[in-house]
Amino acid sequence: MSTTHRTVQQLHDLRGRTALITGGSRGLGLQLAHALGEAGAHLLISARKASDLEDAATELRAAGHTVDVFAADGRDDAQVLALVDHALATLGQIDILVNNAGATWGAPAEDHPMDAWDKVMDLNARSVFLLTREVVRRCMLPRGEGRIVNIASVAALGGTARSMQAAAYHASKGAVASLTRALACEWGPHGITVNAILPGVFPSKMAQHMLKPDVLAPIVASVPLRRIGDDEGLKGAVLLFASDAGQHITGVLLPVDGGASAVVGA
Repeated sequence: MSTTHRTVQQLHDLRGRTALITGGSRGLGLQLAHALGEAGAHLLISARKASDLEDAATELRAAGHTVDVFAADGRDDAQVLALVDHALATLGQIDILVNNAGATWGAPAEDHPMDAWDKVMDLNARSVFLLTREVVRRCMLPRGEGRIVNIASVAALGGTARSMQAAAYHASKGAVASLTRALACEWGPHGITVNAILPGVFPSKMAQHMLKPDVLAPIVASVPLRRIGDDEGLKGAVLLFASDAGQHITGVLLPVDGGASAVVGA
């Protein structure tokens, strides 16, 4: 146990640390990147489209953050491995891995195309495991420390009549939640924490269909805080899990949903 008493500010300080964020070019991923950059981390953001990454990097650099980019499709194993190669070559080490990239597909379960199922599961679950495995095996295990933050969803907790019909999305996020706890148990003895954030409804491209007034109104009415997420809603959670402030927290699934998941029968 450390005998050094650090302040709260020092415990959240990420200066000198590196962070790889997938799906970091927009939406929740960009918010997460801003949060870690504001705490001082050197960022590497990845997404499928290079043009989107450059736009995000311009925004992050304008905010004073140090950021590199690498375009990779998480559904392609070779590109995932190339991302790890690039991350280690660019950053030297990976202290923090944020698995945020994801996809969804809306369709009634009885009509859900299997190619769409595979697309969602490959990106949301399979690629998360592959990238995490490689980062841990090549970087975190040899150093005996690391922080992994998985972005799941409150959809991991079950279905809801209010949401889109998206069985593959629910299943994939449930897999991420279960994987989070399994890896936390397996890698905890090696100084690696693994936690998951479960966002509720946040403004994003993926959630556009839920932001229509007639759809959004009943959702907001059912949330105890009577609002959806915003551009700051995930910052505190990711900083806690990524920093020494959360050094004794692992295997946690943290809903950030305005209290929606606490409602009985929600």
